[in-house]
Amino acid sequence: MDNDSTVSEFILLGLPIRAEDQALYSALILTMYLTTVLGNLLIILLIRLDSHLHTPMYFFLSHLAFTDISFSSVTVPKMLVNMLTHSQSISYTGCVSQVYFFIVFASTDSFLLTSMAYDRYVAICHPLHYTIIMNLSLCILLVAVSWALSSVNALVQTLLLARLSHFRNNTIPHYFCDLSTLLKLSSSDTTINDLIILVLGNMVITLPFICILVSYGYIGVTILKTPSIKGICKALSTCGSHLCVVSLYYGAIIGLYFVPSSNNTNDKDVIVAVMYTVVTPMLNPFIYSLRNRDMKGALRNILSRTE
Repeated sequence: MDNDSTVSEFILLGLPIRAEDQALYSALILTMYLTTVLGNLLIILLIRLDSHLHTPMYFFLSHLAFTDISFSSVTVPKMLVNMLTHSQSISYTGCVSQVYFFIVFASTDSFLLTSMAYDRYVAICHPLHYTIIMNLSLCILLVAVSWALSSVNALVQTLLLARLSHFRNNTIPHYFCDLSTLLKLSSSDTTINDLIILVLGNMVITLPFICILVSYGYIGVTILKTPSIKGICKALSTCGSHLCVVSLYYGAIIGLYFVPSSNNTNDKDVIVAVMYTVVTPMLNPFIYSLRNRDMKGALRNILSRTE
């Protein structure tokens, strides 16, 4: 490419692995992706079929499972196609679309985890008013607002990206179109883009994370007021799965965007991104099924009906 040229496609360098290992890694990633899809679909199915799971927490969980499937599907299928066909190209339109949907589902994940934290806060700190506060209307409103804010955030960021028509290079050292990487390749002025990322990023990631910490802070204080082994065990069983998912989700984000860069910055970013987009969505169904008696009971009920 010449300097300051427009592009019709980008080249994705993919995972930092040797060519002879491509088949092995593609099989591994395909297995993980299928596990993600089937595991989260199972969660959605169990919640829909078992009336005992028609509660606010599982209402949010069903939306989180759908979001995890969608989030993983934004990047993994294209990565697998590129690995299996030895093609590294993605069209400009496909790249911008990937950025949009990546931001939508990543932001929605953050808001849904916050809604689930609020649900746990109400359940433990205000148990007598739980059914009044966490009514169906509020649950639907929280989910609708999550999707709406995420869509607006993604639309703003994508429109600002689309105005950058000139790039110094069309080679992306990643397996998907990462917004921050694209901005580094642009030869246009990205000051506004950087400012909007800072503002909206804090709104959809940092602010929800603080809300989650505050919610669990109040939960901790409530438990300590009446310390008992039974109460602590009940709180852990109620919040344990959600805490595990929150740790995985925000741990990957912190590792990707807040940990100081090393010499192998690109390789580190790609590896952490795999954790973020492939591993975490795959682990969520295991966390909620293995640690949750209600989910295990629902699964046993469904299996007993089919026998």
